[in-house]
Amino acid sequence: MENIIIKPIAVIRTDFPEKFGIPRQSGRIDSLIGRIVFLPEYRSHESLREIESFSHLWLLFDFSLAHRETWSPTVRPPRLGGNRRIGVFASRSPYRPNPIGLSSVRLLRIEKTEGDGEVLIVSGADLLDGTPILDIKPYLPFSDCHPDAVGGYADEQRDYHLRVECPPELLESVPEEKRSPLLSCLADDPRPSYQNDPSRVYGMRFSGFEVRFTVHEDILNVIEIRKEDEV
Repeated sequence: MENIIIKPIAVIRTDFPEKFGIPRQSGRIDSLIGRIVFLPEYRSHESLREIESFSHLWLLFDFSLAHRETWSPTVRPPRLGGNRRIGVFASRSPYRPNPIGLSSVRLLRIEKTEGDGEVLIVSGADLLDGTPILDIKPYLPFSDCHPDAVGGYADEQRDYHLRVECPPELLESVPEEKRSPLLSCLADDPRPSYQNDPSRVYGMRFSGFEVRFTVHEDILNVIEIRKEDEV
């Protein structure tokens, strides 16, 4: 078969400059806001006609930091402790034969800008800042939603959260609209499950800030929040 050529149509701008801390699934943290900026070739008002009649969208994207020459038929999901192998096609791991991801996001509005044209403002995205978007499709609740679906091994961790303790004076350094998303991302536990050292200090970059924290049992303690230009 001939190779298939796929070109990005847009990039998404989010609060995550690196992978650590990104929610493991879309929609888990609805307060996270992303901006989908179309590449100049695809900045067409006509291409967005009727899109605002849909509440949610599917994003197909490129796992741009996961490109590899080879692939493995099994992977080790971090949330399962890193020591349990499952089939790559039974996972959403970025390390796949074709590094294509799928996320469902809520469409909040279309924002008209001078430099970037019409930008889609979405919530609930689980993507790295600058991730190439390959395609956008409407989410159809009558066919895409399956209330009786079974989540397999992923259901084991569906309701898992940490309790976040953050001194108010630290949180006040973060813009108000970013506080709830930040705390929710921390509660979702950015660590791989195999890391369980209560003395270890973790660092997470979020929206121009460096957040440092420790985790003991089910409590995450924020010990420092600084602007990245002060780190």
